[in-house]
Amino acid sequence: MALNPLVDSRDVRFILFEMLDVEKLNKYAPYAEFDRDTYEATMDLAEQVAVEQLYPANKEGDKAGCIFKPDTKEVIVPEAYRPAIKAYYEGGFMGMADKPEHGGMGLPNAITWACYEYFMAANYPLVMYPGLSHGAMELIHEFGTKDQMHTYCEKIMSGEWGGTMCLTEPDAGSDVGALKTKAVKQADGTYKITGQKIFISSGDNNLYSNIIHPVLARIEGDPKGTKGISIFIVPKYLVNKDGSNGAYNDVACAGIEHKMGIKGSATCTLSFGDNGNCVGYLLGQERQGMKIMFRMMNYARMGVALQGQGVASAAYMHAVTYAKNRKQGAHVTQMLNPEAASVSISQHPDVKRMLLWMKSHVEGQRALCYFMFQNIDLTVVTQGDEAKEAQGLVELLTPIAKAGCSDMATLIASEAMQVYGGYGYTSEYPVEQYMRDAKITAIYEGTNGIQSMDLTMRKILMNPEQFNLNAWRKRVDATMAKAKGVVEDKYIDLVKKGMDKLTEVIDMMKKQMGEGKFLHLFMNATPLQMAMYKLALAWIHLWMLTLCIPKMKSLVGDAKGADRDAILKDNAEAAFFSGKVISGQFFIGAEFPKYFGMMDAILWGEAAVIKASDEIFTGMLAE
Repeated sequence: MALNPLVDSRDVRFILFEMLDVEKLNKYAPYAEFDRDTYEATMDLAEQVAVEQLYPANKEGDKAGCIFKPDTKEVIVPEAYRPAIKAYYEGGFMGMADKPEHGGMGLPNAITWACYEYFMAANYPLVMYPGLSHGAMELIHEFGTKDQMHTYCEKIMSGEWGGTMCLTEPDAGSDVGALKTKAVKQADGTYKITGQKIFISSGDNNLYSNIIHPVLARIEGDPKGTKGISIFIVPKYLVNKDGSNGAYNDVACAGIEHKMGIKGSATCTLSFGDNGNCVGYLLGQERQGMKIMFRMMNYARMGVALQGQGVASAAYMHAVTYAKNRKQGAHVTQMLNPEAASVSISQHPDVKRMLLWMKSHVEGQRALCYFMFQNIDLTVVTQGDEAKEAQGLVELLTPIAKAGCSDMATLIASEAMQVYGGYGYTSEYPVEQYMRDAKITAIYEGTNGIQSMDLTMRKILMNPEQFNLNAWRKRVDATMAKAKGVVEDKYIDLVKKGMDKLTEVIDMMKKQMGEGKFLHLFMNATPLQMAMYKLALAWIHLWMLTLCIPKMKSLVGDAKGADRDAILKDNAEAAFFSGKVISGQFFIGAEFPKYFGMMDAILWGEAAVIKASDEIFTGMLAE
């Protein structure tokens, strides 16, 4: 474990081994062969590949971008990506959490996604290529026939072939049920696919010799809406019986998007069956397309949460390094002394506030995401109520993590840029790219508005007896009980007050649902999600404070002022745990109080959104 510019490796270990005690999973059969040394070695290798291979390719990939060749319909990715992605596959990172019989390592999800944070922080536009390929392979493993698994999965796992996820169309974005892509059944059981998909990440590229597209389409004659959608495997090239690439399958890239960020990730428009010769193979059962695709979408949303977290972590880490080294202005206590020497800007109160604001969010998000991923493992290895509660926690936290981490990615990158001042706005430093790359995470894999509606309606109000919410409430209550006598009451009381306020809001929303006031529920879905994100991080920080305060005291004792600073300078562990305590106190004491204004605004019941119509938005062009 070494210092790096992307992720605080000590914090990663603290969360995994001291907070979540991930090693307790080793008592279960799927993980019995693992130990701490194995986990450490895996993360060390992930860090090495991320820092030495992926990170240098990030700037080059942004500069070069992807190139579309209209004459051949080919997409050329940045050349700098090739050695980096080769190192990724050679490291075995494609299938970390997959079962060994599927060609994976069988690692716990918490360890797997901790490794992915390094990759996301280093170069998440590049990681999208194997990430989407892995998602396509998972669908085929989960729902495909043995023949389909044999045909596609091994070559996707090896990196010879790639994969995508094809949902969006020009008139079917968030409203997937409006899709027009059509499938016509043939006498041999295959289907002829015709239609167009847009915004397809990794839709075409020269990294893979074949690309396997899971495509949502409606079988001719099937009902409209989402209930009539099926899903098909559509390879770019048909596959011969010996497993080699066969004839071109009438899948063409019609162009790529020219984007604000993630420029090394090819975002394609794909045309299927322009010549009437695009063959698709049904995946799973007819009219089960949405159910099957959501298996991939749910994991993709968790992945996007980690993309946002990775970008935020990298932006924060760079900002701290810059602030510690940039000297500007005298210390505030010496501002009347004309002879005072300049100090690093990290010592100025406002900059310290900015750094603490970033630190507290990045560390809170990291723990929240890892906790969510650990609960995926618990759904597999536990039974009964424990497994059911773990699943409930995953369902509840997925939209909170996806929306919260992706919204904050842009804000944290912006704050990092502010630390740099004018330099941060230039391409000489990496934070401007982080800010550009961050924004898309709030838009794709279900916009954050959709995440908010999913949280409010499906995951809370329509969830029988609010099981998901109560499973989480049980965890928060346990954290508050353990914090007693360790953490100052004022922090515990604030979290308890926050949970009570949540109960008040949910009770109001349940009443509104009973009265059929759905407009009120939907207009407040995003405010509720944003508030619950703050509450979730306040809980996480209280949990971490309970663990970190005793360790800080054992290392620092009652030392104050210069004596304390000397200890922190010479003792990395003392500095780490002191930082964790200050981070937690800052978040709960300075950031979390904003939650109550957000919740009171919901309770206030202002109906201006409902009263607003198109006609009130005046002064602009009609089209």
